[in-house]
Amino acid sequence: MTDLISNFSLGLSVAFTPTNILFLLIGVCVGMVVGAFPGFGPAAGIAILLPVTFGMDPTAAIIMLAGIYYGSMYGGSITSILINTPGEAATVASMLDGYPLARKGRAGPALVMHAIASFVGGTIGVILICALAPWLASVAATFGPSEYFLIITMGIMLLTVMMGEDKIKGIMSALFGFAIAMVGVDVMSGMQRFTFGSPELIGGIDFVAVAIGLFGIGELLYCVYTGLHKEKDEDKIKVPFLGKGFWPNKDDLSTTKFTMFRGSILGFIAGVLPGSGATLGSIMGYSIEKKISKRSDNFGKGEMAGLVAPEAANNAASSGAMVPLLSLGIPGSGATAVLLGAFMIWGLQPGPQLMTANPDFAWGVIMSMYLGNVVLVIMSIVAIPLIVKVLDIPYRILIPIIVVLCVVGTFSYHGSIIETWILIFSGVLGFFMKLYGYSPAAVVLALVLGPMAENGLLQSVITSGGNPATLLSRPATAILFSVILLIVFVPIVIKLLKYFNKNKKAAATPNEFYDDQSG
Repeated sequence: MTDLISNFSLGLSVAFTPTNILFLLIGVCVGMVVGAFPGFGPAAGIAILLPVTFGMDPTAAIIMLAGIYYGSMYGGSITSILINTPGEAATVASMLDGYPLARKGRAGPALVMHAIASFVGGTIGVILICALAPWLASVAATFGPSEYFLIITMGIMLLTVMMGEDKIKGIMSALFGFAIAMVGVDVMSGMQRFTFGSPELIGGIDFVAVAIGLFGIGELLYCVYTGLHKEKDEDKIKVPFLGKGFWPNKDDLSTTKFTMFRGSILGFIAGVLPGSGATLGSIMGYSIEKKISKRSDNFGKGEMAGLVAPEAANNAASSGAMVPLLSLGIPGSGATAVLLGAFMIWGLQPGPQLMTANPDFAWGVIMSMYLGNVVLVIMSIVAIPLIVKVLDIPYRILIPIIVVLCVVGTFSYHGSIIETWILIFSGVLGFFMKLYGYSPAAVVLALVLGPMAENGLLQSVITSGGNPATLLSRPATAILFSVILLIVFVPIVIKLLKYFNKNKKAAATPNEFYDDQSG
């Protein structure tokens, strides 16, 4: 308990400096706007603004980028409630009851309760980070190269198999990311790999150009393709700002007080698991709340609990996703993969050593998340009219500005024209990947983790004298390998069982019909 209090004090002393508070405010403001614009999301926002942080103090830079991450969770629900359009995938569940509430003339209470639920979810998430991250880091401190290789493999497998209906496309996306990560110099032989004679590729393909292209340019192209850039003349719901009908009533608060807690716990668990994240957490929160609610018939028609549950879940999930990132160095989503790359730019290796070697940085970032949630709950209520005005900016103006930021930011990082071409190629590739159901997040995740996985595997094999059985020589590695096998084979077994059951029923149907006729 004493260590926890001292860590809290250290984190607050770091986060409460004027510079860090300033960049925290910038991050959460940008995050709210990025989250509110349909078609964008935290990964795109972080990737686009990553070049802006070059040359900044590492702590201030990560605090700002983390603010964009969880700030977008707040902003993404505003359009879900007001115009029935989710800012990102994690806020889809908020539309189900948020928009019906707004149509009933309760847009004000819906926005206020969304802010309160988001604050509760984020706060519970930060508390759980403080409790779990140091413990997990101490366990991970005993890990060797073999354990890290298997953990990275497990994280990528979890992400790819939970990407959606087509698992093959998720796995292919990750393999493509690994292929990009192989460009450069072989650490064993010192020979160049896939550089095509270009000296600029000897150091490998930097994740910055790829991430900005896939998430920035690719998302913009997809927005244009789907017609989101077109201005729409639709009747927008008016919000009575701070007046009568703006604040929630006693029934709203009394019926959702336990809903916030349940949604927060579910969301945090989903966030900790690589590959699940805020989208799964918000859907789980909504589904479970609907099942246990005494007013389940009202869900989908404007039930406040149906809005509060996914809101608490998706904000707690954003905190939960920071646990494996900080304690193990394993990102669980596209946004945290970009954050991991940002850590590496400043020479910071997330993992068990981060909490001990850079405690001021680690705890400063964690406590800034709590301060950010305090700022966001105030902004979500007070700045609603301003955010609604920002949403009126047409995409025909917004898109060229963002493209210029992406190109200039990428070129300014290393001054490399090849990386600028990689940016453009990645943007076009990101568009087609999203169009055909592939996963840009899996590509970035594999690109960031690929070199780490390769180094872990090579170190394990070299120290064992070339014996691959070293991957199973310790209890921890045997457990991790078993989990990987379960991740791979359990979905296959389930599909086979469904297939055989279907064929069995199909084969039984004619016989039953024949028996009926003969009887």
